[in-house]
Amino acid sequence: MEIVLILLAILLVAVLVALWYTLRWIRMRRHSGVSVALRWNPERSRAGWHLGVGRYAGERFAWYRVWGLRGGPSRVLHRERLRVVERREPVGTELYAVPTGSLVLCCSVDQGESLEIAMGPDALTGFMSWLESAPPGRRLPRAS
Repeated sequence: MEIVLILLAILLVAVLVALWYTLRWIRMRRHSGVSVALRWNPERSRAGWHLGVGRYAGERFAWYRVWGLRGGPSRVLHRERLRVVERREPVGTELYAVPTGSLVLCCSVDQGESLEIAMGPDALTGFMSWLESAPPGRRLPRAS
């Protein structure tokens, strides 16, 4: 009897966690989120892709990891600090790790940090428009 109660408690916790992740994903997608995969420090051989949802917030692009416990964004990219260095097609196993039809943007961020962003064509168009736009009186280099 004691083992059955422990198993039921574990099952209940698993169902609650699955429900929480499902509701979180739905909420993020409803509030104008786009599917984005990120990979920071891509020069490391073990750097992997992380799926998430990106949302624009003025000068910031907030990225929420799908499988994370954090309530807020996992990464925040500031428009004035982000530079697109190169565009490329996903290769090899990346095809399975990034959203369907994605293009990979190789970017540099403050202090020499590099990251890669993968997103589908529609999300990419919006991201590049956001990146190249700037408030009046401020100039940013083109994102290429």
